[in-house]
Amino acid sequence: MVGMDWFMCVMMIMVLVISCGEAVSGAKFDELYRSSWAMDHCVNEGEVTKLKLDNYSGAGFESRSKYLFGKVSIQIKLVEGDSAGTVTAFYMSSDGPNHNEFDFEFLGNTTGEPYIVQTNIYVNGVGNREQRLNLWFDPTTEFHTYSILWSKRSVVFMVDETPIRVQKNLEDKGIPFAKDQAMGVYSSIWNADDWATQGGLVKTDWSHAPFVASYKEFQIDACEIPTTSDLSKCNGDQKFWWDEPTVSELSLHQNHQLIWVRANHMIYDYCFDATRFPVTPLECQHHRHL
Repeated sequence: MVGMDWFMCVMMIMVLVISCGEAVSGAKFDELYRSSWAMDHCVNEGEVTKLKLDNYSGAGFESRSKYLFGKVSIQIKLVEGDSAGTVTAFYMSSDGPNHNEFDFEFLGNTTGEPYIVQTNIYVNGVGNREQRLNLWFDPTTEFHTYSILWSKRSVVFMVDETPIRVQKNLEDKGIPFAKDQAMGVYSSIWNADDWATQGGLVKTDWSHAPFVASYKEFQIDACEIPTTSDLSKCNGDQKFWWDEPTVSELSLHQNHQLIWVRANHMIYDYCFDATRFPVTPLECQHHRHL
């Protein structure tokens, strides 16, 4: 009986899985999320949600609530075949010109070429902090989990729980950190053939449309705020699981994973782009891993 009680408790606290249009695992999409544009290009097929891009429109969806710290995850199967010119994004963002933002952007490519994952961070409206890497698997054949873990100590980007980027809080060094603006969670697909593939040299081939990105198991385990002006619930003295040092700081194993990713799969890091940044950005001077 004790075992059954434990099982029921675990089941009750599991993060709900949702998709466009109908209830999945007891949650309706419109309770937590909504299509943000081109609703006819956001299609639910059972447990899988699909965003479609054609020569008429892309599509996107967003969380109904805003959050301050926590972890967001989604499983994505990216556009198959010739995806050149397309961008599929999964990100967190606040509102306004001085917004904060954490981006996953998946840059399409011609058939047989690796997908490029670009991450970027905006703090107080300032971005241009791109890193790019090739994935170590084909992200178009199966679903893989992409996560953002955000705490007062750091922001960690993860692929299948492997860290690929860490941005530490270095406010003590005079470097701004995203900690005082609540963020929504978003995903979208759109045409960006002016820059997405080989710097815009390869254009979108619309004969392959529609381009489809598939999603499932969208999880949000974060501190939901009642209004964007009242952050006290989430940034006060209360401690959450993501505040624990064992969570908000990389373990030895995770550090080794990050080193492996950077050594074997990173193809661009703004910290080493002397053309764009003749003076090395301050955070690059203090980070061991970025």
